[in-house]
Formats: sequence, structure tokens, C-alpha cells
Amino acid sequence: MKLKPLTWLVILLCSVTGIQAQLFPGLKQSRVVCGAERMGLYLPGIAGKNIGLVANPASRVGPLHLLDTLLRSGVQVQKVFAPEHGFRGEEEAGATIRDGKDPMTGIQVISLYGNHKKPTPADLNGIDAVIFDIQDVGVRFYTYISTLHLVMEACAGEGKPVIILDRPNPNGFYIDGPVLDTAFKSFVGMHPVPVVHGMTIGEYARMINGEKWLQNGMQCDLTIIPCMGYDHFTEYILPVKPSPNLPNQLSVYLYPTLCFFEGSVISIGRGTGFPFQVYGHPALPGDFKFTPKSIPGTSLHPPLENRLCSGRDLRRDGLAELSKNPGLMIEWLIDTYRKSNLKAGFFNGYFDTLAGGKQLRTQIESGVSAPEIRKSWQPGLQKFQKMREKYLLYEDR
Repeated sequence: MKLKPLTWLVILLCSVTGIQAQLFPGLKQSRVVCGAERMGLYLPGIAGKNIGLVANPASRVGPLHLLDTLLRSGVQVQKVFAPEHGFRGEEEAGATIRDGKDPMTGIQVISLYGNHKKPTPADLNGIDAVIFDIQDVGVRFYTYISTLHLVMEACAGEGKPVIILDRPNPNGFYIDGPVLDTAFKSFVGMHPVPVVHGMTIGEYARMINGEKWLQNGMQCDLTIIPCMGYDHFTEYILPVKPSPNLPNQLSVYLYPTLCFFEGSVISIGRGTGFPFQVYGHPALPGDFKFTPKSIPGTSLHPPLENRLCSGRDLRRDGLAELSKNPGLMIEWLIDTYRKSNLKAGFFNGYFDTLAGGKQLRTQIESGVSAPEIRKSWQPGLQKFQKMREKYLLYEDR
């Protein structure tokens, strides 16, 4: 089944306006109230306290940024901590985020990316509590959950409470992928969880605490302000893009699969107007053509810059394929590996880091089928699901 032109229009409108529209059969529609909007549940507890805020452009209460909302409510925000992509979200993936001041408020901004990923005791000096409000997309290698871990760890070490304003997980309706081998622990995979974990950031924080994954088994003084009207089978269309190269809902749905290509020679459209919605390479066959260009603030010098790539445009039918059986579309990776004829030069050293181990790469190189690869994930997924159940805040089938 291919997407009709009207469906393309719905995807575009959702990405621009944030309007809810059903894209996945079986997911339900609901008016969701995010944790940040439920101010009566957390403002009384922070009255008169000095607050640190971990936030990005998706940290909003209606049309206003959470920082502006808190300041208008009389909250004493002393410092802002900026994760990957920056506080205002103007930085591309992997770019160094610099300390400075927020130009709109003059409040100190401390980078939590680059060489300074974890708040220091000095950073937390004078702070009574930290509010964490980041829109995650539910994928292990999306670095906001790594920032979450390090913020919790720093606060636990200094005896500072953390308040998480929860937001829905747009990919929270399935769990899939290999569970990370801790020998491959990195900033794009800190915990033994599958690639798609099916948890909100609040639920994930409960797991970090409950499984004692923080340094020396510490536990953080943690408060979750939950969403209202959400469960794991509610379709949540993001009203604000969560990072510069996930510009719309389609890219958010395709990201868990397409990010694997970043561990290969294949372009996933960085440096185009449709990142994480296509894939291609000069050595691939295909009628669809694109040429990555350098785009300031989004993709400076992207892979295969200025080279004509052939491949596949997933805006045409990628969502239709994914919606039949929600999960990682390993078939796309296998098919591309075989068609490229690049073999030994296809994967780079980053692939095993993204996959959380060597197994997936060796399976693809050895010609293992997609069903057999998925079968090999099942023992780890079953064990994870039992652990996950203890930390859920929202209904799950």
C-alpha cells in the first residue's frame, strides 16, 4: 500500500502546525497535556528556590518557551543547561555547544555537550533543584537520555533534587532492536536497553534510578510530573521539531532505522530539505536522486557533500511500510548493503557503536535474513520488557 497524495499533505501539515492526525492505524487520538503544562503540580514546590533548567526549543508551555513561562511565574531560574543542539536548538548534531548567556533573558547557559557533558559541582553551586524538560524520541542513540543520566548522576552526587516534566514518546508504541552490550557503552548508548525502548523520558529516568545505573549505585531524588491523556498507544504528533535534522513527524518515525546508515557510507539526506526521510549513495541504483549540500545550522559539510546520490525516497511509501509492522526496518539496511556492492567498505567504525555491539553488522555481512536477525533479538527484548514494566507510568498493552 502506497501513501496517497492526501497522506503526504497530512504529514506536511502535522509537521508545520502540530495538529494531531492519525498516521498509524491502531494508534488512538487523545488531547495530551504535557508535564510542563501542569504547572499547579510543580510550581508550589519550587517557590522561592533557585532553579537550574535543562531545556531545548521543544520545552514549551503553549507558544512560550518554558524558561519564559517560569520567569513570568516568578520562578528564580539561575542557570540553563544546554544539551546537544543547544538551548535554542541552532546547532547541528555533534557540534560543540559553548557556554554563554541566553540573549533573550541574560541567564547563564552552560553547555552539556562537547567535552563538558555532565554538570560539575561548581555548575550546581547555588542551585536548589534542577528541572529537566526535553522532548525525546524514544531511541537509544538519541543523546538526550544520556544527558538525562549525567544530570541525574551529578545531582545525586550533590544532593540536588531533579524534577522531570514528562512528555510523550512519539515512538513509544513499540520496542525493538538489539539490547546494548555494555562493552560498547558510549554517549549514544549508555544502558542495556534496545534501540527503541518504548518509554517516556520520565519512565526512563525511573529505570535509571531503579536499576541503580548511576555511578556507584547512587539514586537521584526524583519527581516526575506526568502527562495527562497519554498512554503508549496514543499517537503524539510533535508540535516542535526535537532537533534540527528531525524536521517533521515522518523523520521522527523513520529515525530509529535510518540512523543506522550513519554508521555506513550511505547518506540519509543530511544537507537536503528532507533529512532522515531518504537514503542514497553514488554507487546505489535508483530513480530518486539528491545531492547533499552544506547548510549552516543544520548540516555543515554533510556526508557525500556535493555528490549526486541515487537511492530511495521514503516520503513516498516509507510510512506505509513501517505502519504494517512497526519496528526497525532492517530490510532497508540489508537491501542497501547488497545493492551497493561496497562490501568491506560499506560499514564504518561507528556502526557497532550505534548498534550496541558487533552482532548486527556481522549478521548483515554474513547474509543472515531479517527474520533471523529479529529472532536473535527476542531473548534480550523479553528480558527488557519484564524490567520495563516496573517503571511504566502510562497504560501499555
